[in-house]
Amino acid sequence: MIDIAGWAPEPQETTEVIGAGPAEALAGVLDVEPPGEELPPLWQWLHFLERPARRELGPDGHPREGRFLPPMPDRRRMFAGGRFRIHEPLRAGDAVTRRAELASTAVKRGRSGEMLFVTVRHTFVRDGAEIAVEEQDLVYRSGGAAPGPERPAFEAPDVDAPWTLRTAADPVMLFRFSALTYNAHRIHYDEAYATEVEGHAGLVVHGPLLAILCLELPRRAGLKVRELSFRARRPVYARQPFVAAGSPDGTLSVHAPGDVTAMTATFA
Repeated sequence: MIDIAGWAPEPQETTEVIGAGPAEALAGVLDVEPPGEELPPLWQWLHFLERPARRELGPDGHPREGRFLPPMPDRRRMFAGGRFRIHEPLRAGDAVTRRAELASTAVKRGRSGEMLFVTVRHTFVRDGAEIAVEEQDLVYRSGGAAPGPERPAFEAPDVDAPWTLRTAADPVMLFRFSALTYNAHRIHYDEAYATEVEGHAGLVVHGPLLAILCLELPRRAGLKVRELSFRARRPVYARQPFVAAGSPDGTLSVHAPGDVTAMTATFA
């Protein structure tokens, strides 16, 4: 039974001068031109990174301990989604302070047993004014025997939408995105670990990468996004062809082989 009684981490503030290099690097991963001075929505994930020493990492590649990591045995982490509200964009060259705080926790029971849902809120401040607020939803469960991995499908999904972006994430793309976000979770680069320990059907495409690809659709259409919400529903695996789809009405989604809707999102 999950018990986090007494777990109440204090808020944490970090200030960083936003450099242009990380955005240029991500543009290379996505095969697009660098965005310029203003960071597109969600590209703030390239900044305010924690860089733990190797000795501080657990067997899954995540830190064993952290301010917003719940005290659970054999903890397994999954990205579940989030929300982002933008008053003013983050800009290269600006000094921005991020205030991180625990927003909520909830224990729920799923197919694999009890899960802890944790929401962390990030408030971004520039020159004393709030410019953006992000909430990240993360799911944790205690480890155990992993289910046998299913055989992934590789037939390209048939999607009809006003906007589409068709791609597949190979291991090189996953490696580069992990490096840019300083994410050492082994499910993204160690296939034996991903399949034999965590029970996946292959290397897992990062949830944040799927969300960023969704937001490429309105960005490439020239629309300014001020508010968005997204939810990860199913994993997408390396080399699977998938489609980010969307519409000017504010709906976005990611479709994977086997009639799988991997992510849904809305924007305004």
